[in-house]
Amino acid sequence: MKLSRLKRLPSRVKRAARFEIHAHWRRQPIVLGSVFYESFSGNGMLDNPEALFRELLAAPDLAHLTHIWALSDLHTYRAAVEEFADDPRVSFVRYGSAAYYRALATSQYLVNNATFPFDFSKRPGQVYLNTWHGTPLKRMGYDIEDGALGTANIVRNFVQADYLLAANPFMAEQMYQTGYKLTGIYRGALVEEGYPRIDRQFLDDAGRAEVRAQLTEAGIPLGDRKIVLYAPTWKGQTFGRPEDDLDALLAHIAQVEERIDTSRYAVLLKTHQTVHAMAADRPELKRMLVPNEIPTNQVLGVTDILVSDYSSIFFDFLQTGRPILFFTPDLADYAGTRGLYFEPDEWPGPVLSSARELGDAVAAIAADGDAVPEEARERYAAMRARFTPHEDGHASARIADIVFRGKRDGYRLRTDLADDGREKILLYLGGMRPNGITTSALNLLNNLDHDRYDVSAFFAQSRSGAAIAKQRQIHPAVRQFPRVGGMNGAKLRHLARHLDFRRGRTARHADDPAQNALWDDEWYRCFGDSRFDYVVDFSGYGPFWAILLLHSPDAQRAIWMHNDLAADAHREVNGEKRMLHSLTQLFTLYAEYDHLVSVSPTLSEVNRASLAEYAPAEKFRSALNTVDGEHILESAREDLHELSFDEETGSIPDWAELLLAPDDDVTTFVNVGRLSPEKNQTRLIRAFASVHAENPKTRLLIVGSGPLAGDLEALVASLGLTGSVFLTGMQRNPHAIMAKADCFVLSSDYEGQPMVILEALVLGLPIVTVEFASAKNALPEGSGLVVPQTEEGVADGLRAFLAGRVPASDFDWPAYNRKAVAQFYAAIGAVPAPAELP
Repeated sequence: MKLSRLKRLPSRVKRAARFEIHAHWRRQPIVLGSVFYESFSGNGMLDNPEALFRELLAAPDLAHLTHIWALSDLHTYRAAVEEFADDPRVSFVRYGSAAYYRALATSQYLVNNATFPFDFSKRPGQVYLNTWHGTPLKRMGYDIEDGALGTANIVRNFVQADYLLAANPFMAEQMYQTGYKLTGIYRGALVEEGYPRIDRQFLDDAGRAEVRAQLTEAGIPLGDRKIVLYAPTWKGQTFGRPEDDLDALLAHIAQVEERIDTSRYAVLLKTHQTVHAMAADRPELKRMLVPNEIPTNQVLGVTDILVSDYSSIFFDFLQTGRPILFFTPDLADYAGTRGLYFEPDEWPGPVLSSARELGDAVAAIAADGDAVPEEARERYAAMRARFTPHEDGHASARIADIVFRGKRDGYRLRTDLADDGREKILLYLGGMRPNGITTSALNLLNNLDHDRYDVSAFFAQSRSGAAIAKQRQIHPAVRQFPRVGGMNGAKLRHLARHLDFRRGRTARHADDPAQNALWDDEWYRCFGDSRFDYVVDFSGYGPFWAILLLHSPDAQRAIWMHNDLAADAHREVNGEKRMLHSLTQLFTLYAEYDHLVSVSPTLSEVNRASLAEYAPAEKFRSALNTVDGEHILESAREDLHELSFDEETGSIPDWAELLLAPDDDVTTFVNVGRLSPEKNQTRLIRAFASVHAENPKTRLLIVGSGPLAGDLEALVASLGLTGSVFLTGMQRNPHAIMAKADCFVLSSDYEGQPMVILEALVLGLPIVTVEFASAKNALPEGSGLVVPQTEEGVADGLRAFLAGRVPASDFDWPAYNRKAVAQFYAAIGAVPAPAELP
C-alpha cells in the first residue's frame, strides 16, 4: 500500500501544482481584448475557432485584440506556430500547461468547439462562445441510450456559455434544446447564423490552387487529378479512446481504386482528428492522408466527390452542391448502437454497403460529369435548403459582429430558452447508492409533473457500477448535473475551510468573504448561469452538499430529514458516534434553509422537538415518500428461477428452489434491508426461532447485504435454523422474492418512512412491523400490525399472522402518490400547504 502511494505521489503533486497555478491566475485581472481559442482539446488550429480567428485577425476595427491558441503539441503543429511567428498579436500555449491555465483564467473571450476541462469555471467579465463542431447525424446527449452518462462536462460548459452557435434550426432545436436538455435552463444566446468554418469552403481559383499545393507538399501525389475525399467518422465510446480501424479503411480504399480511373481521380483519406495521430504513424497512408493542420473545410472546397458515413461533414459539404456518397458497411450495428436522426432513405446520396459498390458509384458519377446522382437530387436539394440556409461565406463576420462588436439587432439570436413557462426544481439526490433514500428519490422523480416543472438532478459522478445503475433509472425528462472535478481555489483557503468545518464553524461559508467566494465559484462551476426556483437537498446527510446548495442564486431551499436525525447523531456503531460531528454541522445550517422536511408527520414532530435549538418550529414540514407501483408490480412478475440461476453451478439457490416448489405448504416470512445494526435482523432471527420451534412449517428469508452478514449467518447456525432461515444476499430484484412470500416483517430500531413497507403494500403483502416513531404513518389505516420493539413483540406479530389476525394490504398506490406529490410541492414552497399538513 505504501509503495502504491509513493508511485501516485508525483501525479498528485503535479495535480496539486496545476490547481494552485490555476487558482493564482483566477485571482488576477482579466486581460481586456484577449481571445483564447481551443479546438478538440488542442488537437490543432481547427474548425470554427480557426475560421473565426482569421476573421478577427483580418478585421481593421478589431486590431486591438490579442489571440492565444491552445495546442496539444507545439512541435506537431509547428506549421501554425510558424505561420504567425511574426505577428505579435498571436501566441500559442501547450494544452494543460501553466500558460494554458493562465490564458483560460485571464482571457476576456473564450472560444471552444468542444469543452474546457472539469476545473474550468467562467469568471465575471469573461465572454464564452461555444461553437460546437457540426450538425449531428448521430444522436447526441440524452437522445442516445444511456446518453446522460456522458453529458456532465458538456452540459456544464453549455450552461456557462454566453453564446452557443448553431449552423441551422435543426441543430438549435434537436441538439441543443432537446439532445442536451437546454430548454428550460439555458440563459445565454443561441445564435443561428451559419458556421464560420463553412466560410473556408468558398475558394476562388487562387485559393483552390493554394490548398492543392498544401496537399502536394504534404506528400500526396495529387497532380491535376480530381479529389474523392473519404471522410469517415470516428468509432469508439469516447473521443479519448477511438477505435483503430485503419486496416479496414485501407482495404476499402484499395477496392475503390480498383474500380475508378486513378489517373483522373485521387482518393484521399480525411480521418477524424481523434484518429489522426494513429493514421499519421502509418507510412502506407502517406500518399493519401490529409494533414490535420489543413482546415477540413478548405479541403472540402477542393473536393469533387465526398464519401462519408455518419460524420457531420456531409452537412457542411451540402453547400457546395457536389455529390455525396455514403459508405456504411456497419449501418445496422451502428444505427442500432448509437442511433441516427435521419434514416438512410433521407440522406442526400446513395447509401452503399460494400467497397466494390462504392467504387462503381464513384465511377458512375465521374462518367456523368461529377453530377449528383439523379435519384438523390430531390433529397439533396431539400437537405441543402434545410441545413445550410445561412451559408453564404460571411458567417464569421456575423459572429464577429454579435460577440465582439456587440451588434445584435437584425441577427438570428434566441435568448428565451430558459423561459418555457415551467418552474425550475433542482434536487440533490445523494450518493446514488442502492438504498432507501435513492429509491425514494427516483420514485419522486418518476411522479413529478414534468409538464409543469423543469426538473434537474444533482449528484456526484461515480465510477461505481451500482451507482451508475441507479443513475440510469433517473426519469428521462430529468436533466442531470453529475458533479465532476473539484473546487477551484488556493490550497490554503481550502485548508482554512476544512479547519473551520472541524471546529464547527459552518457559518464561515457565508460570513468569511474568501470562503463565500470559494462556494459561490463552485456553484457556478457546476451550474453556470442556471437559475432554479426551488433547490432541494433530498439526501439530507452531507454538510458539504448542504452548504453548496445554499450558494444557489435566490431560490426557496428545502432539506430532507429521512430519520430521527438527533438520534442518528448520537447513535453508536462499535462504540463510536460516527455521525455526530457531520450531523451537528448539518444542523447548524438548518436556520439558513426555508423548509425542513421530514418523511412523515410523526417524524416531523420528533425532529421539530429534538432540533428546536437549530431552527424555528414553523420551518418543519412533512411530505410522504412516493412509490413506483408500476415498476414494483412489473418486477414482481419476473421469473424468479431465471433471476436466481447461477450459470457457474448450473443451479438455483436452496431458498429460491423452496419458494418455487409448487406444493410447498410452508409459511414464508420475508425481510428486506441492509444487514446493519439499525435494521436489527438479530431480533428478527431470535423471534423467528421461538415461533419456528412452535410451528416448524415456517421459514424466514432476509434479503440484503451488509457488515453483519457473517454475524447473522453464525447466529442462524447457532440457533439450529440452517435450512429454515436464509440470507439471500443482495438481489437485483427483491420484489420477485417478496411476491412469493406470505408476510413481510420489519424489525428495525428506527426508520423514517421505510420504502420497503410501501413496496410490500403495493404487493398486497400482510405486514408486521415494530413500533418506531413513524410506523403508524407508514401503514394505511386497517393495514398491517404494529408490535412492540422487542424480541417477544416480533414473535407475537409472527404468531398473529399464523393465526390469521394480520390483514392483507389494500393499498391504492396511485391515490397515495397523488397525495405524496402534493405534499412534496407544498413542502418545498411551490404550492400552498393543504390544511392537514403540519
